[in-house]
Amino acid sequence: MTEKVEKMLSMLKKKEYRTLREDGEMYEVPKSITPTEFASLFRLNADPKSAIIYKNDDFGFNRGTNAEMGGAEGNFTPNYYKVISKGLDAIKEEIEKTAGKTADMAKKEYAAAMIECINICFEFSDKYKEKAKQQGNNRLYNALCKIPHKGAETFYEACVFMKLCIYFIRASFTTHLGLGRFDQYMYNYYLHDKKNGITDDEILETIELFFISLNLDTDLYQGVQQGDNGQSIVLAGFDKDGNYLYNELSKMCIKAAMELNLIDPKINLRVGKNTPDEVFEFGTHLTKQGMGFPQYCNDDVVIPGLIKLGYSPEDAQNYVVAACWEYIIPDCGADYPNIATMDFPAVIGKSITDTLKECDSFEELMSKVKDAIKTECDKIVLISRPMTMRVFTSIFIDGCIEKLSDMWHGGAKYYNYGCHGAGIANAADALAAVKKTIFDDKTLSKEELLLALSKNFEGFDELRNLLKNSPKMGNNDDYVDNIAGELLAAFSANINGRPNTCGGIWRAGTGSAMEYIWKGAKCPATADGRKAGEPYSSSFSPSLDVKTKGILSVLQSFTKYDLRNAINGGPLTIEIHDTVFRNEDGIKKTAMLVKNFICLGGHQLQINSVNRERLLDAQKHPENYPNLIVRVWGWSGYFNELDIEYQNHIIRRAEHTF
Repeated sequence: MTEKVEKMLSMLKKKEYRTLREDGEMYEVPKSITPTEFASLFRLNADPKSAIIYKNDDFGFNRGTNAEMGGAEGNFTPNYYKVISKGLDAIKEEIEKTAGKTADMAKKEYAAAMIECINICFEFSDKYKEKAKQQGNNRLYNALCKIPHKGAETFYEACVFMKLCIYFIRASFTTHLGLGRFDQYMYNYYLHDKKNGITDDEILETIELFFISLNLDTDLYQGVQQGDNGQSIVLAGFDKDGNYLYNELSKMCIKAAMELNLIDPKINLRVGKNTPDEVFEFGTHLTKQGMGFPQYCNDDVVIPGLIKLGYSPEDAQNYVVAACWEYIIPDCGADYPNIATMDFPAVIGKSITDTLKECDSFEELMSKVKDAIKTECDKIVLISRPMTMRVFTSIFIDGCIEKLSDMWHGGAKYYNYGCHGAGIANAADALAAVKKTIFDDKTLSKEELLLALSKNFEGFDELRNLLKNSPKMGNNDDYVDNIAGELLAAFSANINGRPNTCGGIWRAGTGSAMEYIWKGAKCPATADGRKAGEPYSSSFSPSLDVKTKGILSVLQSFTKYDLRNAINGGPLTIEIHDTVFRNEDGIKKTAMLVKNFICLGGHQLQINSVNRERLLDAQKHPENYPNLIVRVWGWSGYFNELDIEYQNHIIRRAEHTF
């Protein structure tokens, strides 16, 4: 880490820079708006008021007001490379040529609004250029003399252009903005610099300064909690010929994240059974830092799963993740991967309550459960959410300029919806407990169980313990794992491929997002022994407080299914005690554990390096842990900035050692 990086990092962590912002108004996009009106609103929201460039800041484009950015539909990854490589002059010319070929006045208006948005970018970029000149920041000033009008030539110019794009896309009311395959679309710029005598150390410094700049406005990005902002980078992956695309930039990004210890950007590493062992080991060194990434994505499962859903092989090969884990297509996609949630514990719990008495066998109960899942899926697929116009953002989505159509309204290639699958482990555990205690061992009567559930187990401690000691997911026990498989199969069969209301299809997933807290708070007591209001497990992970046989048994439980059928995403999250990472033997064992998960057919994995005692102390003495980072669900955040419900959930998760 260079002295310049250290100074910028220190400035970021002190947070005093936030006092330089002015008070500002937060604007929202009406559901009904014309392209011309959108351009006017974009001007108001994009205006930096006072262009802020901090000392040692080589990137600028920091928010000048305290008004939040984003605030509407998002969760996509734009085609940065198209704009960065061409420059906005060329993009503007392309729009003008396309508009000249149509007599459709609505399309002409849309083209005019696109051009006006680009002109606004030029106007406000000039403010930053003049500010850089005033401050003697020649590096940034010289870059802005070329970009955004012309395309970038150097790696540094490309990073500045990308920061500029992020600023204006967020100012166009887009939240959860992914960064995509950074090591792939920036690689030509890396090679250009190397050819011209720029060293790897100099390029690493640029990456680290760029990463720091991504964190300067994160308190203004809308999400459930700070850190839930979508700034995810996807590294490596296999091409159609089976070549693994792990390059010098891939390694530099991981190294930069390791040295900086910041919540952004989140690192996602695409891997497969043929990924070299040293990549898993290097990724584990990043896990050791305790930030909860990299998140591993298995190309061997994800790519065929996406193709199965109708994505072209070329697009599937180029997949990225959205804000958390949802698999989406960059450049040309406008998928909405988190529009709905299958609340497994609630749906299965109601089915048990309503139908258990009439069932003479567990098989009959499972039939009722599957009927309930189908009924819930039938309701879910009717969900529709009007998508508001995004004129400037559409410039970055392939097809929108060619069609002069908005990304949400005919311009993009894909419009698929994703449905999370919250609480799968809790639901499977509940059904396994019913099977064990009522139908197999006959240690409980149906009436006793239903009464205990209605009373939230008050006065039924012994009965609750019986349920809690029934088979649980995470122990490689087919008794319960096969039930989970049946639930997943019923869910995916009734969601995948069904048409949505905007011309796309639905996709099933194993994620839960914040619903493991929100849905859990509304759900009555369930037959796994969980009391009313208690949270579910996070995504595709063991229920809270479950004692497992060990970390390998957890991996085995959660890789028994054809996860190509649940490719909306949703990771197995495991917590490993930080002492495991204190020597090379622990690093190697963890790396091989990850590779084993991939070879078993897991689709997604994230690991928290945790220490429960430290987390408990951080709750009591937050002032001693200002930069303690944890993985929350599909993103990482500062522990002390999380609501208490999320802190407690992380503390309660099983903590594994070898």
